[in-house]
Amino acid sequence: MGKKTGKQTYQFGNPPIILSTGTVAGPFEGLGPLHEDFDEILTDPRNNEKTFEQAERSMLTKACQLALDHASCSTAEVDLFLAGDLLNQIISANFTAITLGIPFLGLYGACSTAALGLGLGAMLLDGGFAGTVLAATSSHNSTAERQYRYPTEYGGQRRPYQQWTVTGAGAALLGYNGAGPKVTAVTFGKVIDLGSTDPLNMGAAMAPAAADTIFQHFQDTGWDPNAFDLIVTGDLGKIGLDLCRGELAENGLTLGENFNDCGVMIYDLKKQDVHAGASGCAASALVTYGHLYKKFQKKELQHLLLVGTGALHSTTSFQQGENIPCVAHAVRIEA
Repeated sequence: MGKKTGKQTYQFGNPPIILSTGTVAGPFEGLGPLHEDFDEILTDPRNNEKTFEQAERSMLTKACQLALDHASCSTAEVDLFLAGDLLNQIISANFTAITLGIPFLGLYGACSTAALGLGLGAMLLDGGFAGTVLAATSSHNSTAERQYRYPTEYGGQRRPYQQWTVTGAGAALLGYNGAGPKVTAVTFGKVIDLGSTDPLNMGAAMAPAAADTIFQHFQDTGWDPNAFDLIVTGDLGKIGLDLCRGELAENGLTLGENFNDCGVMIYDLKKQDVHAGASGCAASALVTYGHLYKKFQKKELQHLLLVGTGALHSTTSFQQGENIPCVAHAVRIEA
């Protein structure tokens, strides 16, 4: 039987396997250093759809179908579909669920949704409540920009600490009948609010939540951070990554060269004008289900701690002057 360890961590007695993954990246993401690890790269950010929102939906549906195809699995064989995105009422996930026809649990963890879906899916499997689970998420630069920031036609000057919302989608199929890395533990994070109010500075807002969950994971499990080949946050960007590292060090946890961020890894920060790096649900989904999953397949990774990070504000809460609450969830993946 799986068990709760410490305050916030659950270690699985029968760890589920990531049987397969599917990834679809946008054209700009296809110019980055990880392009060879994505299953498909769009040539058109609209993906031949009428709207950017329909384009995001089509990417999410395609990523899910790729994950199923890679495992030779049909939708009828999947017990639950766990998915979410950044758009109001998680419409990308909702419409994808219509197409797939799989019993659906909609999630909202903002940019932590990939880790949230992976952790919840593993818990459902280990608890015997499902035999196969599909977890997925997506984001699109143009849908997120016009919902959270400016109209896409506005062309406003971006600030140096801003991040670039990733266009893409990623899906993972979890189960037991196959081979692949295993999800061995999950630490669900608390919502942290340290008074950040700038919706353009997501890295600074999310860093405290990431630090809190990382610290708690090691407190709960007693693991040595150096035992991991990689500890990777979701999308703090270079500013948030430095802040998180500093906050952990102040609390006595010093992380070494094995600490990185998906929002830093997915783009070439010298050649692609993304300022502080990447954000968006697809940042960690593309890096984890594309680049890092392939590293597991090549036996270049043995122990990974994925720490998905999410800012839980809305356009309404921001306009009413509220702070930005944030959360982070850590998922341990092992070969």
